[in-house]
Amino acid sequence: MKKTPIFENSYSQLPKKFYRKIAPSSVKAPSTIVLNYPLAHQLGLEYNWFDSAAALNILSGNHIASGSEPISQTYAGHQFGHFNPNLGDGRAVLLGEFTSPAGNRYDLQLKGCGRTPFSRQGDGRAPIGSVIREYIISEAMAALDIPTTRSLAAIASGESVYRQQLLPGAILSRIAPSHIRIGTFEYSALKGDIESVRLLADYTIKRHFKTLLQSQNRYLGLLQKTIELQAQLIAQWQGMGFIHGVMNTDNILICGATIDYGPCAFMDQYKADQVFSSIDTTGRYAYNQQPSIGQWNLVCLAQTMLPLIHQDIHQAIDMAQQAINTYPVQYEDAYQKIMRNKLGLAQKRPENQQLASELLHIMGQYQLDFSLCFRYLTDLIGQDNPSHEPQTGLFQPPAALLKWIEKWQWLLQQEQVQQSGRNTERLVKMKSANPAFIPRNHQIEIVIRAAEDQLDFKPMHQLLAVLAEPKEYRAQNKDYALAPLPHQKIVKTYCGT
Repeated sequence: MKKTPIFENSYSQLPKKFYRKIAPSSVKAPSTIVLNYPLAHQLGLEYNWFDSAAALNILSGNHIASGSEPISQTYAGHQFGHFNPNLGDGRAVLLGEFTSPAGNRYDLQLKGCGRTPFSRQGDGRAPIGSVIREYIISEAMAALDIPTTRSLAAIASGESVYRQQLLPGAILSRIAPSHIRIGTFEYSALKGDIESVRLLADYTIKRHFKTLLQSQNRYLGLLQKTIELQAQLIAQWQGMGFIHGVMNTDNILICGATIDYGPCAFMDQYKADQVFSSIDTTGRYAYNQQPSIGQWNLVCLAQTMLPLIHQDIHQAIDMAQQAINTYPVQYEDAYQKIMRNKLGLAQKRPENQQLASELLHIMGQYQLDFSLCFRYLTDLIGQDNPSHEPQTGLFQPPAALLKWIEKWQWLLQQEQVQQSGRNTERLVKMKSANPAFIPRNHQIEIVIRAAEDQLDFKPMHQLLAVLAEPKEYRAQNKDYALAPLPHQKIVKTYCGT
């Protein structure tokens, strides 16, 4: 176990156009909101150091650790379909990279640690609400087995930030396999700078996809691997009712992890075209648009890599297009497998796919809660299993759903899933695919209100404890499973900048 992270700085070995050196701005009175001890253990950080004044100073930006060379990364991006060539980390500083005991390399980034060369008119700070929101949702995503950036710590800055009103400030310590985005490639390709794209692509391959080093066409392989990871990731979002809210190309990581938890949300009532983001006025990033936007973003990546894929532009376009054309198939395969797991079905059959579509239609027609409806089905499978605790009384099925259930149960009987002890394989898969607890908007709002208004973090810790074990229902945590009452519904979410 290491006493402190031993920082490396491989990204800063790239040309200076990829970053700017910038130190975090110090804060007056940092204090701990929450420390992620399980993640610290996974990363190889010693607990005594992690809970020390020395760590607090590093994670608040007040001290630069030995070996750290802080930078803010440059990138461009298509934002709501419009290209912005001048983006970059406006309120984030990458302290460096370190390697876990398992041999995995991670970035450690401070978010909300002051102005950078890319802040434009912003202050580079973060209000406590946006830090808490990202901490809760990113850790919930990890517990749901969805690839994501992680939150190592949330630190109160002891200072105020202004967002229409004065709010307590905070700093998030974000962990990611890397922060290389589609927008990073778009920035590299500006003005036809093919060599910069090549350098970035080679770095990305060495960091994330080393097996491609032996590939006949490593750059086409990089595009194909990114397509595969995005198809799988977005299918997982859809399967959990997660709406990202800002699927701009600068928010899409090449490594396939979810990043940026500003105007995102998990659906309560099912609505195919649900939008939460306050800035998504056209519904571009609605729930049912996420799969197609994923492909649109990948086209943007492919365009930057054409000169690397083949020296003949026409052949390059054809090869890239063939790769892009695999996305819908890969996405649909991943999504249908997730839906089969949610329904306890094992076989890839047209009847099973049709059954899932019929269920979503009923859910939309009757405005059924997405998570509670699927958990209700899980409870039906687990009703004879003494180890399974059902969410009794939390969901009332309409007559149309009861009729659908008859058809579902008939198809289940055709599959003959073998029992293993007291638990069936079917029940295990369904509990994993249909969590009892998700980070609901109204619960997060309760936590934020306590933190902002009273600097009370107890509700946050209580919610995090429940979300850390989302697959097993416990009656004492019933309130966290409930859908919001009409007056509790959150219809808009914000980016916090």
